[in-house]
Amino acid sequence: MNTMDDLEDFRWISGRVVWILVSVAAIALGFMYAPGATELLKIWGESAEYSYGYFIPIVSLLMVWQQKHTLSQMPFKASWIGLLVLAGGLFFYFVGTLSTIFLIVHYSFILVLFGLVLSMTGWPPMRFIWPALVYLAFMIPFPPFLYTQLSFALQLISSEIGVAVIRWFGISVFLEGNVIDLGDYKLQVVDACSGLRYLFPLMSFGFLMAYLFRGPLWQRIVLFLSTIPITVLMNSFRIGVIGVLVEYFGIAMAEGFLHDFEGWAIFMACTVILVIEAWIFWRFSKSRPPSFWDAFNLDLPESPPASQAVHTRTLPRSFLVAVALIVVAAFASEALSSRPIPEHQRTSFIVFPDRIGAWDGRPDTLEAAILEELDVDDYFIGDFLSQNRQRVNFYVAYYGSQQAGAAAHSPRSCIPGGGWKITDLRTQVLDEVLVRGEPLTVNRLKIQRGDDKQLVYYWFDQRGRLLTNEYAVKWYLFWDALTQNRTDGALIRLTTVVQPGEDWSDADARLTEFADLVNPQLTPFLPD
Repeated sequence: MNTMDDLEDFRWISGRVVWILVSVAAIALGFMYAPGATELLKIWGESAEYSYGYFIPIVSLLMVWQQKHTLSQMPFKASWIGLLVLAGGLFFYFVGTLSTIFLIVHYSFILVLFGLVLSMTGWPPMRFIWPALVYLAFMIPFPPFLYTQLSFALQLISSEIGVAVIRWFGISVFLEGNVIDLGDYKLQVVDACSGLRYLFPLMSFGFLMAYLFRGPLWQRIVLFLSTIPITVLMNSFRIGVIGVLVEYFGIAMAEGFLHDFEGWAIFMACTVILVIEAWIFWRFSKSRPPSFWDAFNLDLPESPPASQAVHTRTLPRSFLVAVALIVVAAFASEALSSRPIPEHQRTSFIVFPDRIGAWDGRPDTLEAAILEELDVDDYFIGDFLSQNRQRVNFYVAYYGSQQAGAAAHSPRSCIPGGGWKITDLRTQVLDEVLVRGEPLTVNRLKIQRGDDKQLVYYWFDQRGRLLTNEYAVKWYLFWDALTQNRTDGALIRLTTVVQPGEDWSDADARLTEFADLVNPQLTPFLPD
């Protein structure tokens, strides 16, 4: 870093050309990532856990803006490694697009941006820019299956600690799973009470605080990582306090405005604790700044002195190649998306039989909101009853063209949203059910909600392949889209209630019998 007496300023030979190239890259990336950005905006608007996402890009830009004069005093050099990072990001963009995984598309954008900037600046200036690019990762939602598992684990932890808080007040309470039984009232710690609504925004705030804090690296790491236990403990304390208030003042304490206000108050308390933690680090530091606020790099960029040496800055060739590569990728993306979707000969589920063997069907319909979320092209759902009144719910969803945001939804992600807990998940080979001469393999889920139990079988029929692994489904989507221009496919799901007095084996026998009968019926509705 130059001193104030020997400052240098680097300016582009042709600033207009630089802005034109940056604009071309921005337009091309905007075209490519528009569907991914639309999905992010939708999630930020609909999910309270990610509602802070709107601010992440703005803060990231401010982090770079804060370094603008520092960057103006540094030479930019070509970095071909940046070009490799950019190429890797573009590769993952096409993988995510063709395999219908928005998560890969979103992270590929950060990789592409990182590679583009690195190809333009080189490594020394990148030291001042990379935190802002990494910060963008906080705007990307967790994958659904990971979110579900994390949410359920936090529900159990928060319930146990919350019950300990309630008992500390001398109140008798019983805990069963995530249900807190106070006698007159039962409180269920659902997804909204897992603490994730605090954890994600608090982690983003903790990262920003650690970035701005002028302390040793270990203190900044602790500041960021401490957001996790702070969230868990404070959310558990909130659940405990709600339990105490419900015990003395009634169930209204756990509902409506008071419930939401308690959540807001706890999040603010988490933020205060994080600030106190930073204050402790500052207070006991041997070489601390004169005031606590000076411990944070909150300075606005100041204009450098006018008397300084001025050097010209040439445009790195690696950046020119990077912009050209992005433009080529944009045209390739347009070519892939504009390919005509092949039409497949199949029969509509409107005429799906309402009697299969000895099972009588009762077709049903999905609500408009659910259909909009699933974005399915054709489907059948209904209950089938055997002669002795045993019931199997049959659901099949067909997609003529699976794209990111419009693809078969795995029951593993959807089932917990209804309050069901997956108690067991495994693949099972049904030797009695032959499909194209091979035994059918299914995903077998035991699910439970309170005392209610259900058994679920599901599998994917993807262009003639019968698959159970969600990752294999995505791989073949990518491969078939690339080589055959085909992304059609279906999800098949069977569900039955485990009645009181029944064993899981009884439900297995019921679903196996129905699977054997229904599979031959699916042939005209699902093209190979």
